Amino acid sequence: MRMYQSTAVRVDAMLEDLRTLVEVESPSRDLDALNASAHAVAAVIESRLGGRAVLVGSQAGPHVHWSGGGDPRVLVLGHHDTVFPLGTLGRRPFRVEGGHATGPGVFDMLGGLVQAVHGLAALDDLSGVEVLVTADEEVGSGSSRALIEERARACGAVLVFEGAADGGGLKTGRKGCGTFEVLVRGRAAHAGLEPEAGVNALVEAAYQVLDIAALSRPEIGTTVTPTVASAGTSDNVVPAEATVLVDVRVESAREKERVETAMAALAPHLDEAEIVVRGAVGRPPMPESASAELFEIARRLLPGIQGRAVGGGSDGNFTGALGVPTLDGLGAVGGGAHADHEYLVVDAMAERAHLVTGLVNAIRDGGTGRKAGGAGCSGGLPGVTGAAGRPGPGSSASGTRGARVRPGP
Repeated sequence: MRMYQSTAVRVDAMLEDLRTLVEVESPSRDLDALNASAHAVAAVIESRLGGRAVLVGSQAGPHVHWSGGGDPRVLVLGHHDTVFPLGTLGRRPFRVEGGHATGPGVFDMLGGLVQAVHGLAALDDLSGVEVLVTADEEVGSGSSRALIEERARACGAVLVFEGAADGGGLKTGRKGCGTFEVLVRGRAAHAGLEPEAGVNALVEAAYQVLDIAALSRPEIGTTVTPTVASAGTSDNVVPAEATVLVDVRVESAREKERVETAMAALAPHLDEAEIVVRGAVGRPPMPESASAELFEIARRLLPGIQGRAVGGGSDGNFTGALGVPTLDGLGAVGGGAHADHEYLVVDAMAERAHLVTGLVNAIRDGGTGRKAGGAGCSGGLPGVTGAAGRPGPGSSASGTRGARVRPGP
């Protein structure tokens, strides 16, 4: 199998589009900024691929959807929200120097979006291709998950354009991940006059941190890590409340269920203390089996490319967990995701765009892809408007379980 393209991609044109997207800042949850960003993404897609990109309104901001028509065969998946607050561009403007492009979001994941669009533009036939660019990946994909899963089932194969793994490798597996909040309720009292009259929520939280940390099983890939804690109001008051945030990563559905069950069962150590637990492993694990077929195609197209299972999550977790063939890490080669030193390697952009071209052709030629039910390209999308219109309300989904309250003994 050879790398195929009908039109050579132009790196200068990719950098032009990348500059356009980076200079429209798009922090998650900022609806005005995300609206502007969605219009910019839609304009880039339309200018390079033709047709009409539509905005899918949601509570988290507009998602962008484009279809090449025909029977859906492959979903190109990305997001346009970033972790950087408004004003970051003023400190770190888009630049191309020394073979690197820098600026907020170049690696995670605006560079990947641009490479994907230009790789698709090199095709002489775009039938069967869909592009979905969501507005809330960085904050859990609560409003986009249902749409992602619907289009993944309809298309039967998913290419995810998150940044590449170290050294430019593809991401062939991902841990499931989620955040829990543990709220401890005690009773305030004067710390000097009658501390025994209180119920010290900070002491209870300390017990809980040890119980929570003990749930880790790193030998099988499970990490349960208390990360943020807060308690108390004054140095002479027995704390009445404390909060602990917990990061969870798991490699299997069995471990997801074990940790969720154990977190829900946390019990107080102090009399009259109460525990409230919220959260879940919102992104299920993406098993390496989900990427196996597509990764073999990628290796034939680009001999020597490596695959790696990683701990971070993406929207590929959702599609891989459905059993839809999913290959991740197809985006920019670079590093520094979520950091001030974020960068993209310019010399790798053309090769990655050509990889998109070859993968899409191979999938449409019957290389892989399994439909898992769902509507085709002609099915309606919730809250859709044209790229120039006002997004309507969309649906939302939550990965958070209901709170559980457990009183002390």
